[in-house]
Amino acid sequence: MIISIAADHAGYELKEVIKNYFDMTDIPYMDFGTNSTEAVDYPVYAQKVCAALQTGESDFGILVCGTGIGMAIAANKHKDIRAANCTDTYSAKMARLHNDANVLTLGSRVTGAGLVLDIIKQFLSTEFEGGRHSERLDMLNML
Repeated sequence: MIISIAADHAGYELKEVIKNYFDMTDIPYMDFGTNSTEAVDYPVYAQKVCAALQTGESDFGILVCGTGIGMAIAANKHKDIRAANCTDTYSAKMARLHNDANVLTLGSRVTGAGLVLDIIKQFLSTEFEGGRHSERLDMLNML
């Protein structure tokens, strides 16, 4: 499993915390930036992570901005991307279990680092349930 990760300026510091966790737990990842707190446009970074998923370079994406909302909107504009903005572990579990989410978006200004790591653990450890949920994903793909 390879994770693509990116952030805008508001999410940069939290992205670095997440990368440190990945380094400590030997989770392979690709960092698509940004690399400072200097103002940038979040859709640029969402595009980079989504492209890595679309080409098969990575299996999941994590995007961080101030609230996670902008990144979720940007990511969900891309084909075959199902981004979920999660602020708790239950939402992260259900995003994977029922929606087969492949991108997790997080808000550095709304969720603390400790909880963010728990959300990531839940998201990455939950498998898609399939069944009736697969039929619903097919419906979404036809939209």
